Amino acid sequence: MFSFRSLLALFLIVPLFEIYLLIKVGGVIGAIPTVFMVVFTAVVGALLLRQQGFSVLARVQAMLVRGEIPAIEILEGVMLLFGGALLLTPGFFTDTIGFICLITPLRRRIILWALRRGIIGPGDGPPRRPQGPRTLEGEYWRDRDRNGRD
Repeated sequence: MFSFRSLLALFLIVPLFEIYLLIKVGGVIGAIPTVFMVVFTAVVGALLLRQQGFSVLARVQAMLVRGEIPAIEILEGVMLLFGGALLLTPGFFTDTIGFICLITPLRRRIILWALRRGIIGPGDGPPRRPQGPRTLEGEYWRDRDRNGRD
């Protein structure tokens, strides 16, 4: 998946980029409008996230009633959760990615792309035990021992 170094770089670069964008936008339109825009995108994002979440939940329930496996819908729910977290994080870059997660056709296209590329998917399952000789425990007796003869 991701290495420790790439995650560390991501957690350092994204906030620095967000601060840079906030300073640049604040320099152009002012501090109060910038703060208002950040709060406004968080509120609008939360409302859209709620609506999209209920929509995905309804599709999951409908598929379960039909006896189908809602795999894509569950991945959509995970992506909505990720997008919601990004929308609640102050900043324009994270809000943009969060809103991308809320657009249904784009969200499905990203999920299908990630499935085809093997970025997400069933994986290899739990770790397997090494093959080789196995020891089985149990009890045994000879028939002649049960009958009382040697």
